[in-house]
Amino acid sequence: MNDSIFCFIIASVDVGWLELLASLALLVVTLVISAVLKLQIEKSVIAATVRAAIQLLAVGFLFTAIFDHDLAKTWAWIWVGLMIVIATLVVERRTPEIDGIRAPTFLSVSASVATTLGIIFPLGVFDTEAVNIVVIAGITIGNIMPATVLAVQELQNQFRLRKGEVESLLALGAGMTKIRRFLCPTIIKLAITQQIERTKVVGLIALPGAMTGLLLAGVDPLDAVIIQLIVMYMILGGTVITASIVVWFGSRNAFTTDQRLSSWTDFS
Repeated sequence: MNDSIFCFIIASVDVGWLELLASLALLVVTLVISAVLKLQIEKSVIAATVRAAIQLLAVGFLFTAIFDHDLAKTWAWIWVGLMIVIATLVVERRTPEIDGIRAPTFLSVSASVATTLGIIFPLGVFDTEAVNIVVIAGITIGNIMPATVLAVQELQNQFRLRKGEVESLLALGAGMTKIRRFLCPTIIKLAITQQIERTKVVGLIALPGAMTGLLLAGVDPLDAVIIQLIVMYMILGGTVITASIVVWFGSRNAFTTDQRLSSWTDFS
């Protein structure tokens, strides 16, 4: 398990541009269904397909340049930093009504990635190679993003729905910290429940992505299972970390300096 995660896959997979073009047949089926049922999603589907191709091809060329460079590890860490920044901006853009959420989001995503990499590499689960750094960080960030967005949205929803309770507690002299301890556990649970349930049923109703890719590449099933379990545990741990941090620190912004609720807790 100390070998590079996907180094053996490259030698096993024989897929090229012709196979990629053949897979576009599925896109044609989608467009036909849209036309027959008048879904009017043709432009969106084509735009999404082209955008995904451009983005992934760009990433592929960048990976090639980075991993072949003498300073591959340095560039890999820079890449990780950029992913964290982009993830932060995406969460902020999806929750525009909440003021000051950028810093808690950046902190939560950074902490999740740092914890994951700080466990995976020092314990020797995988070698500290450039490809592993980028892949592990990318898997972590990509999978904690939905929970992070959900956590921030639930933060706003709970403060809105329970505004009367919060204001009553404030009137009775309860401090901001006590109120946050009262609300935050519920918000965090709501944000991480989906990932917990997904982890419970993995392998029963669906084969997860990493394992499927490894099996298609001809990797031994048990090796694929072990790698997938590592990935699932990484994702679950990262989700709990990021949701806890973004909710706890983000909830501070629900209060003004004079111990009143911020405007974003009001229903628009």
